[in-house]
Amino acid sequence: MKEIQCDVAVIGAGTAGMTAYRTAKRAGQRTVLIESGPYGTMCARVGCMPSKLLIAAADAAHDARRTAPFGVHVDGPVRVDGAQVMERVRRERDRFVQFVVDDVEGFDAQDKLRGRARFVSDHVLEVDDHTRVTARRIIVAAGSEPVRPRELEALGSLLISNEDVFYWTDLPRRVLVIGAGVIGLELGQALARLDVDVAIVARSQSLAGLSDPQVREAARAIWTQELNLRADVTVLGGEAVDGKARVRLQVQGREVVEEYDCVLAAAGRRPQLQGLGLENTGAQWDEKGRPVYDEATLQLKGTPIYLAGDVNQRAPILHEAADDGRLAALQAASSGGAAPGPRRAPMAVMFTDPQVAVIGTPFKALPEGAVVGAVSFVNQGRARVMLRNQGLLHVYADRAGRFLGAEMVGPDAEHIGHLLAWSLQMGLSLDQMLAMPFYHPVLQEGLRTALRQAQSALKTE
Repeated sequence: MKEIQCDVAVIGAGTAGMTAYRTAKRAGQRTVLIESGPYGTMCARVGCMPSKLLIAAADAAHDARRTAPFGVHVDGPVRVDGAQVMERVRRERDRFVQFVVDDVEGFDAQDKLRGRARFVSDHVLEVDDHTRVTARRIIVAAGSEPVRPRELEALGSLLISNEDVFYWTDLPRRVLVIGAGVIGLELGQALARLDVDVAIVARSQSLAGLSDPQVREAARAIWTQELNLRADVTVLGGEAVDGKARVRLQVQGREVVEEYDCVLAAAGRRPQLQGLGLENTGAQWDEKGRPVYDEATLQLKGTPIYLAGDVNQRAPILHEAADDGRLAALQAASSGGAAPGPRRAPMAVMFTDPQVAVIGTPFKALPEGAVVGAVSFVNQGRARVMLRNQGLLHVYADRAGRFLGAEMVGPDAEHIGHLLAWSLQMGLSLDQMLAMPFYHPVLQEGLRTALRQAQSALKTE
């Protein structure tokens, strides 16, 4: 077995792993990057980018169907060619993947190892049966994998995840989506707008990661007008019958049987820690069987090992994964001596229509005495002009008038969310935010309305 000695070993060549590798190398560390699967990152291959390609096609179909209220009439029905849709999704996805692969191919060949890494001890890894790596510090950036419901294992290949969708060569006729989070709602709505018969079920009232009950119910009211979206549904089981997925569900206390071309499992992802051999290290585990790590440094308690990116389940978002990789590498290079530094303002965006954004402190974590400012987009000027007048924004502030966060469903939430995240990171108060320019007529005038309402709530206390 080949022997390698290095300063830092990185397991996983996704966004966190690639960033960790580059950062450690710049810090003068002898670094090894280990990958068992294809290069290209989850985001480029089966996540952010192909999902947005599918959503873009769905938006084009949706927009083409809604011209009549503007007095613009398109002759004949909109026709969706599923094969052409998926051909573009795959073609453009492959371009994004190749950009990443080209980056990895530019790494030093002697630094790259192919194979599955397994811990022998805190400092020693075995890669398949060909290489033993001894490292001063080890960064685990192995990513995550879809959770597949045990109740539906009998469906076999008819039980799919988002990672399967982007290899389709055509669109199916009928799909059941399990989960009303980011993946389930983004893909479910996109497929529905591309003429796929879609049902979305969730086991609870949870929706889109929203904890503010008023914003959540505003989102539900909007989406149930368009989508077959059902909450409090229990998946009882399923079987493959004549090439179809026959699924048993408990809906409103009664059992129903429904048939689909496939079932998309979108009820969450779990860290890819299976088979890594962390039990051979000094890692400690919490009551839920998760490794215990310091969120400030990402270091596994009592070990020279760091968890970076989706594998730590802290914030499964691309820029957060990159930040994790950088932080872990700097910690590893300094043997834990580097100051962790401040984190970016928390933000999450969901690319449904309307979009969802959660910024900073969510409703469920607000301190006592926090005030809420609200705006409905139903009568917001620019939103009505574009016939996109639906949604609700809540902004939160503390008793001193300091902006804390926001939850939103509405038009262009991705852009309003960025303004709010930047304001939060700069530590702005409501007064300072309202002193900024708001052009007319823009959607951001709705944000000004919500900020003013929060400001008024402070003055009336």
